[in-house]
Amino acid sequence: MRWSIRYRLLVPLGLLLLGVVATSSWSAVVAANHARARIIQQVRGVADTLGAATWPLTPNVLEKMKGLSGAEYLLINVDGSRSATFPTTTIALPPDSLFHEPEQRETDHLGPRVQVNGADYRCRRLLLRMPPNEGTALYIFYPESLWNEALWDAVRPSLVLGLFGGLAAIGVAIGLGQRLVSRIRGLERRTRQIAGGDFSPMPLPKQNDELRDLSRSVNDMAERLAQLQEAMQRAERFRLIGQVSSGLAHQLRNSVTGARLALDVLADENQLGDSEAVGVVFRQLTLMESNLRRFMDLGRAGEQKRERCSLTRLLDEAVTLLRPQCEHAKIDLIWRPPAMPAEIDGDTGQLGHLFLNVIGNAVEAAGPGGRVEVDLSRSTEHEPSLFRIDVWDNGPGPPAEIAGRLFEPFVTGKPEGIGLGLAVAMQAAEAHGGRLDWRREDGRTCFRIVLPVDGK
Repeated sequence: MRWSIRYRLLVPLGLLLLGVVATSSWSAVVAANHARARIIQQVRGVADTLGAATWPLTPNVLEKMKGLSGAEYLLINVDGSRSATFPTTTIALPPDSLFHEPEQRETDHLGPRVQVNGADYRCRRLLLRMPPNEGTALYIFYPESLWNEALWDAVRPSLVLGLFGGLAAIGVAIGLGQRLVSRIRGLERRTRQIAGGDFSPMPLPKQNDELRDLSRSVNDMAERLAQLQEAMQRAERFRLIGQVSSGLAHQLRNSVTGARLALDVLADENQLGDSEAVGVVFRQLTLMESNLRRFMDLGRAGEQKRERCSLTRLLDEAVTLLRPQCEHAKIDLIWRPPAMPAEIDGDTGQLGHLFLNVIGNAVEAAGPGGRVEVDLSRSTEHEPSLFRIDVWDNGPGPPAEIAGRLFEPFVTGKPEGIGLGLAVAMQAAEAHGGRLDWRREDGRTCFRIVLPVDGK
């Protein structure tokens, strides 16, 4: 059974409100009883005082007693004469059967209800036995209005506090419940948007509470889902590109291999083995074969042959392949092999393509008359320790519109580029547990390859 949060908040509050109402009602009843007892005690005190009076109860004395007690008085003497605080002494008295002396002194009420001059009173009779008032009957009329006013004054605080306190509590609960439900529905809408593929972050609420923490968690989840979706899309693009390009690259590579074999036969027949031109052709065919292998290796990051390989040797091979191109374009290609050994367990083919792609990209970016520097170093500041290959060029750097997407397939700022070199390089670096990033510094562009020493 579905039970809304709003009702989960309001039902317990309603029960609590019923408890408050019951408590307030009980308090009002107790206060009314106390007020009633106080008035009765007051009237009884007046009756006892007048009943023990040893002085004549003159009209002046009755007026003073009226001022003290608020009651009206009627005195009937033995001879039948009357004295009263009323404007008139012609008053219809209740029958004597309603008064029971002396039991009336012990009663807890003010006597029967009578009406005098259109006003309601409670009437109490007192037979005086002390001289000089012996045999006199004194009637005490307590106004019903004062009686009711005293009772209302007694119960009003409890009733007002219970009523308005309860209503205020209900209003606050409804407001808080509505606000809470609104925020929860906002989270529900946001999760539905995430399920629909919208991973943009939602604004965090101003209140620093559990729902803010939940909103932050939803944003973190959306960010991770966006990263996961991007990774899946990139992997799918690599897979599709690899499938399409692998067949074409294989055919072109066969043609390049055939051309190399024909060149080998031609060089042997004409004794051209020491010819510089033949050497250049061989190196260019090797470079072309390496470029074609980019297509064949694209999307095959899982197909690796692990072996012990020298990073220094692989970098030296890449530099050797690119040096003729640099000499032709008057580009200074600077590579200083370190004296330290630099070996990891990895796929020699992938790492060779990685270095060739990054250094070749720097050579093209530097342009004629440019400068490219390749450095290999080892950092022990991290766990595990790392090899760092920095490739610097003094070119203008990537265009701003593609700077954030350099490692995506088919993203390039070169008019005749196809945008696969850096994509393949990133794939190879990640396959070896490393990373590839870039930065601009002092007018130069640096692409940094980081590889863990253990190659994992």
